[in-house]
Amino acid sequence: MEKIGYSQALAQIEAILNKFQQGQLDVDTLAADVRRATELIRLCRERLAKAEKEVESALKEENS
Repeated sequence: MEKIGYSQALAQIEAILNKFQQGQLDVDTLAADVRRATELIRLCRERLAKAEKEVESALKEENS
């Protein structure tokens, strides 16, 4: 997956969801859209987990 930021990934997920919610489903691209959304969700989860660890580490250092 290309390097994109969390905000960009979230915006792409929202765009895909909006397309589904508005009934703009295209059978020819449905699988690709679902696959892309899955990749983006994975990326966001990884970024959130990394940020959580960094915050916890910083708080531990502050409390030491």
